[in-house]
Amino acid sequence: MIKLIKIIYFIILSFYFLFFPNVNAQEKIKIGLLVPMSGENKEIGESIIKAVGLAVKDIDNDLIEIYPKDTATKANQTLKSAFELSEMGIKIVIGPVFYESLTYPIQDYEFEVKRGMKNSKIKIYKDYEYNIEPTKLTKQIEEITNYRIRKQNLEDEIKRIKNSNDPNKEKKIKRLEKRYTLGGLNFDAVVIADFDESLKSVSTSLLYTDVLPKNKYFITLNQWFDESLLNETDIQPLYYPSINKENFDSYKIKYYNAFNEDPTHLSLLSYDLIGLVYYLSMNSKIENLNKIFKKKNSFKGKIGIFDIKNNKINHRLNFYKIEDQKLIEIF
Repeated sequence: MIKLIKIIYFIILSFYFLFFPNVNAQEKIKIGLLVPMSGENKEIGESIIKAVGLAVKDIDNDLIEIYPKDTATKANQTLKSAFELSEMGIKIVIGPVFYESLTYPIQDYEFEVKRGMKNSKIKIYKDYEYNIEPTKLTKQIEEITNYRIRKQNLEDEIKRIKNSNDPNKEKKIKRLEKRYTLGGLNFDAVVIADFDESLKSVSTSLLYTDVLPKNKYFITLNQWFDESLLNETDIQPLYYPSINKENFDSYKIKYYNAFNEDPTHLSLLSYDLIGLVYYLSMNSKIENLNKIFKKKNSFKGKIGIFDIKNNKINHRLNFYKIEDQKLIEIF
């Protein structure tokens, strides 16, 4: 059974479905959007609205009506907007998209990460939260990897060889002097729940303690095919789950052709969520979407396949690795 160190980083983006009862497939399909239309995340909200409009255009059915409401990435404004949508009789709401828009404590997101690891059936050796401030991060990584003990092991071994009669001791000492530590680690992989420069910082700190990706699997979250990772050869191979790259590239072209700008990652998800709602509303004999989402079902969208069961939507992901500056699809 594989053992892992799990390093937790809070994920700030999340999609939700809010349902009000009695959606009828024969009625207008009114969909509310709780997105940031003002404030620091305004551009992301605008991108989501454009993607939803693109999905409606592609579906080409007059039954669909979209009602955006501003969250301003604030809990009180989100609650107000959700209430307004309910008062308007809108029964399906997509959003909000930032945890700051909710009243949930941040610990709930940590719990979701931990629960996901638990449900994976993988045996966890240790899990840690870390501070991205460089000095604090380095200290934490040293503690996680027993750096001081392993550093002392290295110094002791070099001293032992120097005092020995080994005819090859000079070569052995030179080889050891290229290392930071000496001694094994009782885990097989590291799961780093992070992105961008912070991901690179954690990975580099692990290298400093002789936790190398050629010996221990480096696994992370969906990186949305961050091209800058291709140049980080020291932390390769790097593994991560992701949406299908071919589908992702096709969507980006479609969006750019429509709006002459690149889409945000969240807009990609919202595009397919509209198709999912339409599919469930028009192709099921069950009139209540609450019941539909409790029933096991699957939906194939533009970016992939969604599985629905017990009021949850799971997006089937591919698995990729970056190695030798190349992106390789594993499955």
